[in-house]
Amino acid sequence: MLGRNDECRALDHLLDTVRAGQSQAIVVRGEAGVGKTALLEYLVERTSGFRVARATGVQSEVELAFAGLHQMCGPILGLRERLPAPQCGALETVFALRSGVAPDRFLVGLAVLGLLAEAAGERPLLCVVDDAQWLDSASAQTLAFVARRLGSESVGLVFAARSEDEVPVLAGLPELTVGGLADDEARALLDATVRRPVDERIRRRILAEAHGNPLALLELPKGLSPADLAGGFGSSSGTSVSGQIEESFRRQLAPLATGTRLLLLVAAAEPLGDPVLVWRAGGLLGVGPTDAEAAADAGLLDIGTQVRFRHPLLRSVVYRSASTDARRDVHRALAAATDRETDPERQVWHQACAATGPDEAVADDLERSAARAQELGGMAAAAAFLERAAELTPDADRRAERALSAAKVVHAAGDSDAALRLVALVEAGPPNRSRSARVDLVRAEVLFTAAAGTSPPPCCSTRAGSSSGSTRGSPVRPTCRHSARRSSRVRSPPRVTA
Repeated sequence: MLGRNDECRALDHLLDTVRAGQSQAIVVRGEAGVGKTALLEYLVERTSGFRVARATGVQSEVELAFAGLHQMCGPILGLRERLPAPQCGALETVFALRSGVAPDRFLVGLAVLGLLAEAAGERPLLCVVDDAQWLDSASAQTLAFVARRLGSESVGLVFAARSEDEVPVLAGLPELTVGGLADDEARALLDATVRRPVDERIRRRILAEAHGNPLALLELPKGLSPADLAGGFGSSSGTSVSGQIEESFRRQLAPLATGTRLLLLVAAAEPLGDPVLVWRAGGLLGVGPTDAEAAADAGLLDIGTQVRFRHPLLRSVVYRSASTDARRDVHRALAAATDRETDPERQVWHQACAATGPDEAVADDLERSAARAQELGGMAAAAAFLERAAELTPDADRRAERALSAAKVVHAAGDSDAALRLVALVEAGPPNRSRSARVDLVRAEVLFTAAAGTSPPPCCSTRAGSSSGSTRGSPVRPTCRHSARRSSRVRSPPRVTA
């Protein structure tokens, strides 16, 4: 933890506070690679006598409602029976343990707060959330709600996130800002990392481009040949620090065997870090322990009780660097390895990612998953499911109906630009007088909201994307005073110039 004495003291103080019976929440902020994950590991290593609950935001999970919350609460979910019946029922509904009407988001927040308090009643509880900028919106909102209401429960809740703009729901919580290392510390870390002769001009260039970012100092020299390091002929790349780190990761992936890269791709596409699921999918693709050993020897991946990449950026690079066909093959294997009964949304999402063309069966499954996500209040998830369902629908008329449903939900989720793009897709479909009227209404609502500079309140959006085709569903109707008011206003919308 070179150069992180102040940060470590702040985290030690948090643990002391929780041990003393009080609760505390904090957001560890800093750019990618600055050492937030290392600080979280430092914290976890000092939790003797604590129960630890963890969650990690994953880009591929951002569409799945309550996915991050499930990571956090899954190991302690057995304590839900100690909660009042409404709170217990709310947790069981959002985690698909029972069917029912979507619980109020306030009730879900109270239920999670109660669950953490019950877990902390046995011994102090530390909850750690890494990469909070990639949490699904339902989980981020719920955990932020909990963080603001902690009191004397002996709970520590620590988020690691990048800029405030990426996770606005965490704004206002106590923050620990992590900056780059000082010049002397950065040079010491670089010298400890590179064991070969380094030309002083190359050393100065690496230090200048890293801006004290520890991951950059560790990763930028990797993949450079001895001649690159000693020759002094390199020039600045001109790219961002994170871009240079990603390029270093790509160089480290290049020499690996095909099977090893395929196993890394399986781990990157499987966001739960479940070794059983990774091995199961890997077996379907013909990769196994030998490939895992090679990945571990390269210092890229560790498969133990949990599947863990050396750094979250590496997961992203592995996935983006793979070919489209390879990604489809991996998602197909993960779909086959995922239990449809216990995890239907994730199973169908893998199927959708594996699709090579229109597929009505998968589109139907996505539509059902969207309905389920809406029932749970996961508008971002519902929007992603419906948009992908429209893309996979072979019938043009049905595709237009699904795109219109997606436009409504995307608008309810607060993305006006995407909603207008989907409206344009609907208009490109077969002419339909009834649908044209509904398209005009959706466009008016989107333009009115954009002109007002607001987003639909959450209470307006629970059923905003109900399918409106002639054979399924019905036109959207206002469900609260906000949507009723908005609906009455947009019948005669102001003229808006794009």
